[in-house]
Amino acid sequence: MGSFSIWHWLIVLIIVLLVFGTKKLRNLGSDLGGAVKGFKDGIKDATSEDKAAEAQSATPPSSPPPPPQQPPQQVGTGHTIEGEIREKTRS
Repeated sequence: MGSFSIWHWLIVLIIVLLVFGTKKLRNLGSDLGGAVKGFKDGIKDATSEDKAAEAQSATPPSSPPPPPQQPPQQVGTGHTIEGEIREKTRS
């Protein structure tokens, strides 16, 4: 009851080929290969985007930062201007 020998795996392979057929297994292999290739391409794109973002953030901005915004104004007691509410919902 130890490990399987090569003959056991060969019999399992023959049974799988008989059940699924070579065409389905070939399609499964090509789909799996395409998925792995797409995953690798996605990883390469993500790392290149990260490097580009790091390089861009390392360079100083060419224009001065915008002036600070004034605090929102209150109108009457308990009423606020709509801009204040928009700023609070953004953050």
